[in-house]
Amino acid sequence: MKKCLIWANGFSPRKKVILKLTAKGYSTIICADGGANFAFSKGFTPDVIIGDFDSISETARKAFAPVSKFIHYSRQNDTDVEKAIKYAIKHGFGQAALIGATGDRLDHSFNNVGLLLKYYDKIKIILIHEKSAAYTIAGKVEFPAESGETISLYGFDEETKITSKGLKYSLKNTALPFGTRDGTSNVATTNRVVLKIQGGKVILVRELNLLLKHGYIF
Repeated sequence: MKKCLIWANGFSPRKKVILKLTAKGYSTIICADGGANFAFSKGFTPDVIIGDFDSISETARKAFAPVSKFIHYSRQNDTDVEKAIKYAIKHGFGQAALIGATGDRLDHSFNNVGLLLKYYDKIKIILIHEKSAAYTIAGKVEFPAESGETISLYGFDEETKITSKGLKYSLKNTALPFGTRDGTSNVATTNRVVLKIQGGKVILVRELNLLLKHGYIF
């Protein structure tokens, strides 16, 4: 399955994290406008830079003009990050690592988390922030874990029910609607966790270092 790295204009991870992601196949870099500034500062060359170009610096623009594909959109009914996701879907990418999607604008951060849900049926997105990684799950999901690993789950309505195996705080047809019931900081008790999601989708947050260490990213 084709993979890409979508780079937004927020807080970017350390260079060694980005190198680990590209080494795992997320080597095509799509920058959402000002994400190109961070790519430039960390020594990465985007394959594509997309957006309304109100955030990219002149330095980054000049540096990447000969080597990157620039796609300009003036429309304002979607964000530059969403434009980048739509581009990835159109060009056959089935998985994306999203970095720089959280920053000093809380509204932008909330919106970008929502994109994991919005485009779940079209592309699997893992959002990287500092020590954490988040992605959307639905149906029956089984994945390797490390005993003691922190695992958080967030549902969004009362109809979405979660049943778990391998978590310290067991769930049995339990709803975890955001803002109503807390699903933060559950803990893996075995090296394999099984989750059954019925009636909707859930956002799962895990420890990034363990995902990278064991190659758990999708």
